[in-house]
Amino acid sequence: MIASLNGRIIMKDENSVVIECAGVGYKCFITKNTYDALGGVGDSAFLYTCLIVREDAFDLYGFSKNGELDVFRLITSVNGVGAKIGLAILSVFDYEKVLLLIASGDAKSLTAASGVGLKLAQRIVLELKDKVGSVAADDMFDTLNAVGNANTNTSAREAIEALVSLGYTQSEASLAVGKFDSSLPADDLIRGALKSLARGI
Repeated sequence: MIASLNGRIIMKDENSVVIECAGVGYKCFITKNTYDALGGVGDSAFLYTCLIVREDAFDLYGFSKNGELDVFRLITSVNGVGAKIGLAILSVFDYEKVLLLIASGDAKSLTAASGVGLKLAQRIVLELKDKVGSVAADDMFDTLNAVGNANTNTSAREAIEALVSLGYTQSEASLAVGKFDSSLPADDLIRGALKSLARGI
């Protein structure tokens, strides 16, 4: 298995890059985030990679961050979700945002990715909600845990619904409410979350 590539960029477009390693050019399909992170033709590059073998092709997918690779594997573990959808989601959102959207149950936001309808987004959230912690970095694990708890507590859920009705996304509302003690009354959670959102933290 090809786990990574370290070489020189000899071709690059928004969907793929060819990296020459020891005289061999390896074509990798990439996300927009990885495209933005890479240099230009002639520059050196390092990518974490995932090889997907099908009956008619051996496709290599490259990522500038190991976390992005982990989330790609997580997304494509959902039955019926292929690499194309995984790349589409990770081209619209960075991998940490994808984890937050899934943890907060924000299927609607995932539909911003090309080819992702609401039913598919809901299935992704349903199947992966309990798995996001397994790929989260230590500094993000507590955040995801707080978001998950906020979505299961009655007062917190009421506060999240109120914030969503004010125009915030499910993930924004969940993250803001998750910063407070979920045993507080819904009104207190709403006030605290609104202050947090107003400060942009």
